[in-house]
Amino acid sequence: MNLPNKLTMGRIFAIPVFIVVFLMDYRIAAAVIFILAAVTDMLDGHIARKHNLVTNFGKLMDPLADKLLVMSALICMVEVGDVAGWMVVVILGREFIITGMRQVAAAQGIVIAAGTTGKIKTITQMIAIPLLILENWPFTTLGIPVPFDQIFLWIALIMTIVSGAEYIMKNKQLFSM
Repeated sequence: MNLPNKLTMGRIFAIPVFIVVFLMDYRIAAAVIFILAAVTDMLDGHIARKHNLVTNFGKLMDPLADKLLVMSALICMVEVGDVAGWMVVVILGREFIITGMRQVAAAQGIVIAAGTTGKIKTITQMIAIPLLILENWPFTTLGIPVPFDQIFLWIALIMTIVSGAEYIMKNKQLFSM
C-alpha cells in the first residue's frame, strides 16, 4: 500500500477516535483530530498526483474517507445540539446523490471529476467543523462577536446545494440512460 492510500486509511481509522473524543466532550482534542484528518485529505491527493501514485483504491476510498469524516463530525454535532439536523440531511442527501451519480457514470466508463464548487464546499466544511467544535474559538475569546462558525456552516450548506445542482446539471444525461 502506497503512502497516499495509507494516509486515506489513517483518516478512516481516525473517525471512531474522533467520535469517542468528541462525544466525551474533549473538544480541543476532537478539533485537533479532525484538523489532522482533514490535512491528510489534502496531502494524500497531492502526493498521489505528484508522484504518480494514483490507484483505483485511492480513487474509491479517498472521497469516501472524506465524506465519512465530515458526516461523522456533523452527526456528532447534531447529537449534542451544535448543528441543526435538517442541515446535515441536506449535506448528506447531496453526498448520496452525487456518489450515486458517480457510480452510475463509472458503470458507463464515465469519470465525474470534482468541480470547483465541490472543492469549495469541502474546504468550507473543513473550516466550519473545527470552528463549530471549538465554539467559534479563537474569535469568542478575542472578543470578536462575529459567528464565523455559523457563517462557514451556512457557506458550506449553500455550496453543498450549488455544487450538487451543478453536478446534476452537468451530468443530466446519466438520468436518461
